[in-house]
Amino acid sequence: MKALVAILGLDSHWRGSVMVARVLRDGGLAVVYLGNQFPEQLVAQALQEDPDLIAVSSLSGSHRTLVPELMRLLVARGVDAPVLVGGAIPPQDIPVLRQAGVAEVFPPGRPLGDLTAFVRGLEAGERGRVASQ
Repeated sequence: MKALVAILGLDSHWRGSVMVARVLRDGGLAVVYLGNQFPEQLVAQALQEDPDLIAVSSLSGSHRTLVPELMRLLVARGVDAPVLVGGAIPPQDIPVLRQAGVAEVFPPGRPLGDLTAFVRGLEAGERGRVASQ
């Protein structure tokens, strides 16, 4: 399996995305770490890399704008990979992200073991899909 890991937008916080990349790598995934990406750039990379999973981090609060745009572009371009969002995501924003088609949200304090369990589910064939809008 292959994962793309990126920081969404101009967010300057990188530690969480690096930790996620490491957990995924240690779990046996090939990880392509992209650093800061805007939705259009991330979709272009997804088309090129054909990932099984896309993980994005957002701590700046831009997730309410950038994640729905990312999801819209993924659907429009035919990218079919579950998207995980992590970072400073307030509880009230989780339903908004899920409605946009995000497969799973990892707010502060959620154990990294949950990420590992999600990946195991993907490997077992429980592949989340980008919801058509």
